[in-house]
Amino acid sequence: MASNIKRVLPLYTVDAFTNKAFSGNPAAVCLLDHQDLDDDMKQKIASEMNLSETAYVRLLNDGESSENASSFEIRWFTPTNEVPLCGHATLASAAILFHVVGNKSEKLTFQTKMRGDVFASRHGNLISLDFPLYDTEKQDGSVKPFKEVIQATVGKMAVQDLQYSAETKTFIIRLDDSITRSNFDGFSPDFNMMHSADPDGNAVAFVIVAIKGSLDNGSVDDTGKVYDFKSRFFSPWNGIDEDPVTGSAHAVLASYWSKQLQKKTLYAHQASRRGGDLHLKVNDNGRVDIAGEAVVILKGQITV
Repeated sequence: MASNIKRVLPLYTVDAFTNKAFSGNPAAVCLLDHQDLDDDMKQKIASEMNLSETAYVRLLNDGESSENASSFEIRWFTPTNEVPLCGHATLASAAILFHVVGNKSEKLTFQTKMRGDVFASRHGNLISLDFPLYDTEKQDGSVKPFKEVIQATVGKMAVQDLQYSAETKTFIIRLDDSITRSNFDGFSPDFNMMHSADPDGNAVAFVIVAIKGSLDNGSVDDTGKVYDFKSRFFSPWNGIDEDPVTGSAHAVLASYWSKQLQKKTLYAHQASRRGGDLHLKVNDNGRVDIAGEAVVILKGQITV
């Protein structure tokens, strides 16, 4: 006889990579005890939340609670599918554990299904994520599906460089340094054409358009500090036309821009209607620290 017992789970919404409510990138965070949810239910909740990602954070060790554990399992679901890595939802998860639950650990370990362990630690107002760093290689833009993806994404805008990360299926389109902030912030991709260029996402799952920051092109924050680079992130293959602020994308971007600018510490902005700032540090061990702030927007429960 099937059990009719329902579970009541804590569920939160957090704006990540910002210190202002209703900006940055919103993520849902669902805290689980040792008992997991099946993947179908995780996908249903993520679809119901209808945010770019919903993170599920589960206890791993008997006798521990969310208040005292330092290791958790984490998985991320978009409204349509599971993804292997997500920065802003990891930041959001750490913010809930640190600031809402009251976890006293200085460093949290999150075991992922596909990308090994990732880590989160607190540094003043910032939460820093320790992610793997992904290298890129120069990409020929005249071959399929990259040629069609370029046309669908940036049209006839001047392109300076093309890079590709095969491990993450991430395609970087670097626009010419002369592109102004208004033109960069304002262009509109043809998302249907992007998807049609590689319908199954076999070659391209994520597209990042980036420019080098400078005073001349207006890439500065509210205080006048120049960003090292700016980016925008698109993934119609994963049900996300444009993501407001994408932490995991900077595990690829940091590798490229660190080499281009010959510096290990980077200050980045992801441009979108909401937007957000990221502080990056490329380490010598093949990993990158991705730091930002977070604001808890909603606290509630879900019954499943």
